[in-house]
Amino acid sequence: MTTQGSEAADATISSSIWDNFVDSDGECDIEDACEPIDRYEEGLYLLICIGEVIAGRYRIEHKLGHGGFSTVWMAYDMHKGKDVALKIMTADPGGEREFLRHNEIISCVPDTSGLLIYQDAFLMPGATRNPHRVLVSPLKGPNLRDYARETSTIVRRSAAKQLLLALKALHDGGIVHRDLNSANVMFGLSSFETATDITTKYRILGRRQKMELPTNQELWKKGEMVAPMTPKDSFVVQDSITLGDFGLAIRSGTEVDFKLQVSVGYCAPERMHQINPTFASDLWSYMRIFAELYLKWPLFGPGFFGGGFRSVVELLVRVLGPLPLSWKGSYDGDVEPDESWCDQSKIPEP
Repeated sequence: MTTQGSEAADATISSSIWDNFVDSDGECDIEDACEPIDRYEEGLYLLICIGEVIAGRYRIEHKLGHGGFSTVWMAYDMHKGKDVALKIMTADPGGEREFLRHNEIISCVPDTSGLLIYQDAFLMPGATRNPHRVLVSPLKGPNLRDYARETSTIVRRSAAKQLLLALKALHDGGIVHRDLNSANVMFGLSSFETATDITTKYRILGRRQKMELPTNQELWKKGEMVAPMTPKDSFVVQDSITLGDFGLAIRSGTEVDFKLQVSVGYCAPERMHQINPTFASDLWSYMRIFAELYLKWPLFGPGFFGGGFRSVVELLVRVLGPLPLSWKGSYDGDVEPDESWCDQSKIPEP
């Protein structure tokens, strides 16, 4: 089918294919899997509906995920006849930050082949005076956190090597990622350029589950809560991986006020002691991912040993020995430190 033919066919799709809402029993599951509703009510997230056409070109077909500064959607580029990902940033300075970081990476990193860099960008009006930056990028599949344990040992080994090369390219350009974790690394996803029929896509990717935005507040347009896709056929998920999410990236040597990494299980211990993020702290985060790929489960973090910064430090001290004496009194984690962490007479537990 030609691109023009497929577009014509798509135009005749019954509206019922877009209007498949879950019943009340499934609404709690969707809310659990989705972003906070209040961020829509506050005008931070852009209200989106499945089937909606963005910028007269990108038809929203499925949900890929969300983060603190964005929602991410699978869309069909009706001009080029291919599937893409739309990362719709929040309507605040934090939402624009990633766009600026992408531009910086493009200018100083020679090899971006392993990095998820935007191919197009534009602004969309929203509920507030601040517009939403939209980044258009190649379509990617599930992240390492959610999908790696479903793959073979060979695939996980390959992912570890690919990620290390992508991180090296970023560091060679003088950029510290600053928020490296398994949710920021994506597997590839086969394109549907030869199968643009939306019914076929939903058969492979899983039919989207959605509900009307549950709010009593009057909103400026209609919006939906949509659960992220879960591919039904593993063959559509490729073995290639790409590193993304550069909203917190900095040039090496840049001093930042907030030293911690919010994803506790990947935060280097020096960052918990008021030391600036560096290439070395990125490598610490990488080794946490490496262990996760080996074990098929996070080494530590939420749900493990209490999940907070303190519990992670306590585990490190027990296994590796005391922290440097120069770090004493500089802990900046979630609760009061244990002064014995820097006791140089401590020895690791067997």
